[in-house]
Amino acid sequence: MTYASPTYVEETRIGFRFLATRTWQHHVLRVAINDLKRLAGEPLPQGGTLLDAGCGQGKSFRLLRDAFAPRRLIGLDADPRSIELSRAEAAREGIDARLLLADCARIDLPDASVDVVFCHQTFHHLVEQERALAEFWRVLKPGGRLLFAESTKAYIDTWVIRWFFRHPMHVQKSADGYLAMLRAQGFVFDDANVSLPYLWWSRASDFGLLERWGLRAPPPPGRREETLVNVAARKPGAA
Repeated sequence: MTYASPTYVEETRIGFRFLATRTWQHHVLRVAINDLKRLAGEPLPQGGTLLDAGCGQGKSFRLLRDAFAPRRLIGLDADPRSIELSRAEAAREGIDARLLLADCARIDLPDASVDVVFCHQTFHHLVEQERALAEFWRVLKPGGRLLFAESTKAYIDTWVIRWFFRHPMHVQKSADGYLAMLRAQGFVFDDANVSLPYLWWSRASDFGLLERWGLRAPPPPGRREETLVNVAARKPGAA
């Protein structure tokens, strides 16, 4: 069963269970964070305050701690069940995380109080995407980083995803659409800060099985609809 609020579409039961699996943590979260580290370049943002916007069940906390060593970790999610599971996950990992029950479009944090915003696979649930992005901009310090990883409409609007999950389809965007939205807000990034992963779990029709079995070559960039976009963007200003 799903619940559609004015601001986001909640996970289905099967989606909620999937987010607790090792598959999600190892093959999705870990891979995305490693890619975002690469895109951010050297020196990596270290210390400071890191906001995990749409933290889900907190499975990202240990990976974010190990990657960016924040002095302060804040997890934000609009789902009360997820916040409670995040609290348990933080305790299990020995991480002192502050948890906020809130929507990304309404973040109860002061202006310019965050050094890094990590937003992974959250935007395709949000109805007010532009407002959420404006909130990221507001809470980030000048020179702060936005680590953004998202599935595109080409993936969300497929029969297998529609069958098992629910999303606000009218706001889904292409990879170019998400990049344009980030730039329109004022975030800056170069080609070296963007990747378009074509991972097995994002193959719409067969989850990449034909390619994994060597029966079909994966289409090259420029000749496929991109299913994922990862961006390490920056809010201009003093570092």
